[in-house]
Amino acid sequence: MEPVPRGVLGMLRGRWAMLGPGGRAFLQVLLLCGLCVSALGSGLMDRVHTELGYGHYAERRVAWLPRFLAMPCNCLVNLGYMGLGAYWLRREAAPGPGQAYRQAVFAWMALVYGPVQWVRLSSQAQRAAALDQWLTLPIFAWVPAWVAELLRSRGQRGPRGWAWAWAWASSPLLTQAASVCSYGLALVHRRGFELALGAHIAAAVVSGLAAQSALGGRASRRHLVLAIASCCGFVGLKLLEQPLAAWGLLPAPLSGHSCSKVCDILQFHHSFCFLDLLAREKEARRHR
Repeated sequence: MEPVPRGVLGMLRGRWAMLGPGGRAFLQVLLLCGLCVSALGSGLMDRVHTELGYGHYAERRVAWLPRFLAMPCNCLVNLGYMGLGAYWLRREAAPGPGQAYRQAVFAWMALVYGPVQWVRLSSQAQRAAALDQWLTLPIFAWVPAWVAELLRSRGQRGPRGWAWAWAWASSPLLTQAASVCSYGLALVHRRGFELALGAHIAAAVVSGLAAQSALGGRASRRHLVLAIASCCGFVGLKLLEQPLAAWGLLPAPLSGHSCSKVCDILQFHHSFCFLDLLAREKEARRHR
């Protein structure tokens, strides 16, 4: 196979640079989603265990509403993801190399994730459910990737003895590739997705604590605590979906699942705020 001429590579780099941070972020998320959809279309993930059917939800289906609004609370909460993504796409990014790109990637992920969940709810299809699970992983993985870049550009190496992991996480493409591949655990074990998700959540929390220790202040600490608390709500309310309904602790039509999505949106937002504050603090220290 003949090597690609240098002129062609230069042209491609130039076109890539012309896209700007938002364009590059959009293309990355588009390629990520396209890869996952292509793999699902091939039937590769048809054996993955997912929860299908309205019986898994505590919210009652409203028969006279169309399928895309069959469970109003669970469906309409996805507008929150879309609104959050649009807000952060329009918000000015923190100064510093690559910050606009990283913020835009995170925002596009939020913007895309809402419709993906909505399709899962309305279709109750295996592949839509698997896509919903799959895209959750790179979203969580983006937090340590962003943190690692903030610490790397500041000369930090992460926790002692974990320099190799920090170097891996500081490459966005490697992080995303590893995150996407980790969904393969769902093919190996019935609870493989939960194992992968737990590892991603732990990595996000540990990286957040490391970043707070190196760069954070009072304001960023508050957002970190709120992000972790929202994450606990996201996981806990979803696991307690049926018990909460059985005990009558939530007024209809609210359910543990729909409330967990509210916590997930808050988790997204406070993670944005936390990382944005760290980036601004790093730039402020650089110019002191």
